Amino acid sequence: MSTALRDDEAVRRIANRLKRAQGQLAAVIAAVEEGGDCRAVVTQLSAVSSAIDRAGFVVIAAAMQQCLVEEDGELQMADLEKLFLSLS
Repeated sequence: MSTALRDDEAVRRIANRLKRAQGQLAAVIAAVEEGGDCRAVVTQLSAVSSAIDRAGFVVIAAAMQQCLVEEDGELQMADLEKLFLSLS
């Protein structure tokens, strides 16, 4: 059985967060290449990091919901815990 996300709404939210992070990261790269203000670069980089972390939490939350619905799901709670802790 696949452990892929099957919740279309969760997939849409995750993709939107990652696309937003992608845009923020492009801005960080441009600022670095153009000699932008260090504080602004660090602030933008922090925003990118937070956006990616939030996307990871949505993935884990959706996976937890799937596992609770499916008794024979491959992704066990120990696996979810490991994934969750990898984001910290």
